[in-house]
Amino acid sequence: MNLLRRFVVCLALAGAGLAGAQPLAPKQMERLDRGVVALATPSGVFVGWRLLGTEPAGVRFNVYRDGRRINREPQALTSLVDGQGRADSLYTVRAVIGGKEQAASSAVAPWSQPYLRLPLQKPEGGVSPDGVAYTYQANDGAAADLDGDGQYELIVKWQPTNAHDNAHKGYTGHTLLDAYRLDGTRLWRIDLGPNIRAGAHYTSFLAYDFDGDGRAELMLKTADGTVDGAGRVIGDARADHRNAAGFVLAGPEFLTVFNGLTGAAMATVPYTPARGGQGEAWGDAYGNRVDRFLAGVAYLDGRRPSAVFARGYYTRAVLAAWDWRDGRLTQRWVFDSDSDAASKPAAGQGAHWFSVADVDGDGRDDIVYGAATIASSGRLLYSTGLCHGDALHVSSFDPAREGQQIFMVHESPRCYGEHGLEMHDAATGKILWSMPGNHSDVGRGVCFDIDPAHPGAECWGNVGGLMNASGQRISDKHPNRYNFAVWWDGDLLRESLDHVSIDKWNPAVFKFENLLNGKAFGAASNNGTKGNPVLSADLFGDWREEVVWRNEDSNALLIFSTTAPTQHRLVTLMHDPQYRVQVANQNAGYNQPPHTSYHLGAAMKPPRYLPIITP
Repeated sequence: MNLLRRFVVCLALAGAGLAGAQPLAPKQMERLDRGVVALATPSGVFVGWRLLGTEPAGVRFNVYRDGRRINREPQALTSLVDGQGRADSLYTVRAVIGGKEQAASSAVAPWSQPYLRLPLQKPEGGVSPDGVAYTYQANDGAAADLDGDGQYELIVKWQPTNAHDNAHKGYTGHTLLDAYRLDGTRLWRIDLGPNIRAGAHYTSFLAYDFDGDGRAELMLKTADGTVDGAGRVIGDARADHRNAAGFVLAGPEFLTVFNGLTGAAMATVPYTPARGGQGEAWGDAYGNRVDRFLAGVAYLDGRRPSAVFARGYYTRAVLAAWDWRDGRLTQRWVFDSDSDAASKPAAGQGAHWFSVADVDGDGRDDIVYGAATIASSGRLLYSTGLCHGDALHVSSFDPAREGQQIFMVHESPRCYGEHGLEMHDAATGKILWSMPGNHSDVGRGVCFDIDPAHPGAECWGNVGGLMNASGQRISDKHPNRYNFAVWWDGDLLRESLDHVSIDKWNPAVFKFENLLNGKAFGAASNNGTKGNPVLSADLFGDWREEVVWRNEDSNALLIFSTTAPTQHRLVTLMHDPQYRVQVANQNAGYNQPPHTSYHLGAAMKPPRYLPIITP
């Protein structure tokens, strides 16, 4: 299917219910294959596959076992259970368009266990200059098609056990990044070296196809002594800029683009913004505020992805947008809260993660930088003035309202006042409803649809009660899970993903009930009380999400996929540009779950899919 055909198809998918609306430009997205997955169940073999965002609305599917079709008529759904399937069966799927079968997918065999085990090459530990021995754990991850075959590879950050928060002194081991195919083949390893301190706030990385050549690149902050995947050193190989407390407050800082297939550095430029002295411009001189880094992917021109790298959020906030085009890294814009009076309201409003969404419906992505939103043009759109917080979520949470909403929790009672937990309009910043924070640091908060009795999402935090999307209080109590979320079972409600458990909300008894206990399979979570997986995303199969945990020894990744039958048909979530970039940003700071650009939940309307093109 050529690009013009894909554009027409996608406009047809997007156009339902948009009479009179200005058509949006198609966004450049990944070319994905059918993503067939098969898992054994007590009822037979569960088979799932992708509905692509480039396919016509009327596409149907035939499923073959060992070359023989097993469905009587072409089916609309993107999964089935084959009661006659065996452990040695091979499955392929063919799309049917206009009554004609298309090419077959690659053949897959059922997994031999409830998860796919991806073996890792765990690095050796070491001893830091202050005499602290450390080992390595697999930490945050990313998914990207590094070789252009339509399947995802996984990038894994290796974090030393002596990693530190910015507020704590101490040396750390080197941070490493590995890329793996799903069969365990390692493509490359990048060593960030001694001058990139290890910890959640230092090492955001972006894996995405920025130039549209069909293969993803990797972009991240580097420094003297970083070693690329081809063994070449960036900057001065002998430099060690760490001070006696283990902080890195001197020496050059870089931004590097790496080849996704080989790990070789392709371009390196000075990091924007420079720290300036030892960080005095951010409010201290010991490395706490100045070294708070974030990163994300955004379609700032409405068509092609850009990378946004940021520094600071407790005080000064600076964001720099970059384009990788035709082998050149160029800067699109820089936003600096200290640059002028119009930008100043963004100071102190950042969170430990930023989200990306087209908040005003103009087709171009904006940066939800905590309590402030930066427009696609690099100018401040608004600030709620409620200051820093640890968690935020952006989607169409309230289907009764036009556009999208932002749910955020806040840290400082002196700043947030009576709005410790709040939902505001994503386009204007207007507070739609809020709850008091009980004069405390509200450190957790989530928003997703768990109760079909209330239209839209439900939102809560570790303080206060349970609210529905319109601001009605459902209960003075809140559920006891507030880390991550996942679409897992057969309905349109979302489940809790917390540490190594997937749990479903039961409104009748006001509690979460377990669907999957990863601990029984040796799974482990990351980032302490945050309880994050390595990654959660719609990696293959139908529209439900996969969960990637490390095992307890960090010598393997365990990729879990649902086997629950469903009667719902949706385009793969990875072809929703908003969901896809939120997956790409997931590893930054305090990881947050991805959300779609449309409302996905109980009794939802047919989605308004965004138009896309693929290579």
